[in-house]
Amino acid sequence: MKRFVLDASVTLAWFIDRPMAPYAALVKQRLLGGDRAVVPALWQLEVANGFVVAERRGILKPSDTAEILQNFELVLAERIENSEGSISMRRVIVTARELRLTAYDAEYLDLARNQRLPLATLDRGLEEAAVQAGVPLFG
Repeated sequence: MKRFVLDASVTLAWFIDRPMAPYAALVKQRLLGGDRAVVPALWQLEVANGFVVAERRGILKPSDTAEILQNFELVLAERIENSEGSISMRRVIVTARELRLTAYDAEYLDLARNQRLPLATLDRGLEEAAVQAGVPLFG
């Protein structure tokens, strides 16, 4: 079993992107195969916001979102764990400044760096920052 930090971009790709990005499919397959993802507290808000935006754009209907959430809770939720630590605004700001990231992306990177875990992301800017910071990418 391998642990890794899961970015919301990958999670949303599972449910919204058609066709699903091959990397997102690989991460999902690895989770279903027994690997475990670690997420910061903001992950839930980012995923929820992604669903709301997809509904507003006509990509999903509210009934689609409800079905997605039900299936997600049955299949994948048990393989995703929330990180224990609280968000340090000072640390996030330093990382965001240093690597030119949003505070949200800086939190994913800091979580991966602090727990010495690889990072799964579809966000190119976050991917480049991870490489620059010496954080391995999952996959």
